Amino acid sequence: MENIYNELHTAEILNRIENLSPNSKPQWGTMNVAQMLAHCSAFQDIALGNSYPPRYWLGRLIGRFVNSIFYNDKPVPHNMSTIPTILIVDERDFITEKEKLKQKILTFQSNGPEKCSSHPHPFFGKFTPEQWGKGIYKHLDHHLRQFGA
Repeated sequence: MENIYNELHTAEILNRIENLSPNSKPQWGTMNVAQMLAHCSAFQDIALGNSYPPRYWLGRLIGRFVNSIFYNDKPVPHNMSTIPTILIVDERDFITEKEKLKQKILTFQSNGPEKCSSHPHPFFGKFTPEQWGKGIYKHLDHHLRQFGA
């Protein structure tokens, strides 16, 4: 399974981000491409330990039982609900958000598992650094597929 800690997987994701344009249209969902990039950056902030969204009651109840969504080779289902604090609804600048996301991906990858957040995922709960690495790749892959990249 792909993992953002793997330099080849990181390079592949960065290349796919480069293939996006301000005119890229979603195949599902409501975010435009700049909002999606900002959303992915906000998710990176959680894994980097720069943001600490609270655990949600439903996640506390069933999160650890359904976290297998992230740890298989199947794509994430379309239109899955998101963490409310990282749902982006305001307008964003494509170039700014694209560069910001690329930098956060590179920072996370270069920091390595040792510097990964120990704060629990807001829905799924406690993640190991390995789970964060796989989950980040899968989250980015999901949204890049959303925009045909």
